Amino acid sequence: MKIIMANASHFKYAPIICETIAASALVRGTGIAKRSPEYIQRKLQNGNAIIALDGEIFAGFCYIEVWGHEKFVANSGLIVHPDYRNQGLAKKIKKAVLALSLEKFPQAKIFGITTGLAVMKINYELGYKPVTFSELTTDPEFWKGCQTCKNFDVLTRTDQKMCLCTGMLYEHKIKKKPLNTKAFQRLKSIKEQLFLKKNNTSSAPTDKN
Repeated sequence: MKIIMANASHFKYAPIICETIAASALVRGTGIAKRSPEYIQRKLQNGNAIIALDGEIFAGFCYIEVWGHEKFVANSGLIVHPDYRNQGLAKKIKKAVLALSLEKFPQAKIFGITTGLAVMKINYELGYKPVTFSELTTDPEFWKGCQTCKNFDVLTRTDQKMCLCTGMLYEHKIKKKPLNTKAFQRLKSIKEQLFLKKNNTSSAPTDKN
């Protein structure tokens, strides 16, 4: 199984990606925004997607959407072909697309919206937290993408404040620099010497003659 950054050579998979997304929405009875093969191909061409392949057979997919002048990045369209489900592939794809997002857009806020409990669990394990929609992008083009979802009326009735989807925002982890043990020991030794010198000076007898 290969989980790789997609490119233009994967154009032939665009139709099956769209078909798999649509079929999944019907089976689950949940709202999923529809995407055209042309839209998917644009993601493939600009390197903003991850695809999983079993040889030449399509297994899974997820793509990146960029909003608000690269201030926000959404990981969207996660799908695993029915033949490859229940094997942990969805989490591997989500992990790969998150890594790609962090590499290409290190300053952006990374988020996703979903109705699926399984995806929520994966997101949580990868470091996402549930947030209100007010913490997500206000770019109207993003929310326009929800128009093909059957729950879009809920979103419009609430002025884009809530829907059946849950918004989740990735919490960037700040990597701590490893402790320089030698430098720490030198500093500790200097401090101890200064402490001893200070104590010896203050305790020394004073010559009053």
